Amino acid sequence: MPPERSSWSARIVDALGFVAGSLGGFWVGQLIGLDLFAPGYSVPALGGVILIGLGAGLGRRFARQWRDRKQDEA
Repeated sequence: MPPERSSWSARIVDALGFVAGSLGGFWVGQLIGLDLFAPGYSVPALGGVILIGLGAGLGRRFARQWRDRKQDEA
């Protein structure tokens, strides 16, 4: 695979993993009562921010692992 294509696919996979993980963190926060959009710097607001950040990082990591596995199979 040409380097331009692999770097392009790597960026797309990273972005999709980041967005999916962020949305997952957001919805988990909503389910347990940690709302990113709560007023002020309250515990629910900061908890929501933390969950979204953790979700984004984990989503990107899992997406990279998936991409690396697929490249090893090919």
